[in-house]
Amino acid sequence: MTYAGKVKPGGPAEVRELAHLMISKLSVGGDWNNNAYLLRCRATDEQLLVDAANEPDRLLQMVGHDGLARVVTTHRHQDHWQGLAAVVDATGAETVAGEQDADEIPVPTARRVQHGDQVTVGECELEVIHLVGHTPGSIALLYDDPAGTPHLFTGDSLFPGGVGKTWSPEDFATLLDEVTTKLFDRLPDETWFYPGHGDDSTLGAERPHLAEWRERGW
Repeated sequence: MTYAGKVKPGGPAEVRELAHLMISKLSVGGDWNNNAYLLRCRATDEQLLVDAANEPDRLLQMVGHDGLARVVTTHRHQDHWQGLAAVVDATGAETVAGEQDADEIPVPTARRVQHGDQVTVGECELEVIHLVGHTPGSIALLYDDPAGTPHLFTGDSLFPGGVGKTWSPEDFATLLDEVTTKLFDRLPDETWFYPGHGDDSTLGAERPHLAEWRERGW
């Protein structure tokens, strides 16, 4: 089945098979339609979860019997870590979060990361990209697939149709600048991104609208 990045609350995960990495996307958390992403290295079967947002029983069912090496929390907002304690208790997974947000996540963060750090899942490397604006310590994860196009997990910093919610004009300008310089100016149009809520998109589909987003102010 062709991966489209469309999942529904309570529905099954959608799975994307890359040459070295498998990506499973699951919608959890009901009305918030939070996304959780399970990454599995095809060479080692090691697994990493991006955002244990909610419904830990469903997340653990997706993890299965092969265990979980680590959980990355993209930012400190409650809807992105409500399942974290239960998942960590069940799996012993290492917790990872951005340095500036870690103190606001109630499950202790074992590894605090900064811009440019690497997080591994088996033989696959994910680059940490710090994006200020939605929260002070929001991070994205970049998997620059050596066998294909880049893949980007953006949390709540970038969505189809705009950047994430901000609470002041200054925060909005900062976030749009960060997304522009660290993502759009660096990565190609075919970069596929996986947001914290809703459907996926590509940088190419969103790039023509950057000026429109800046003009409208959200």
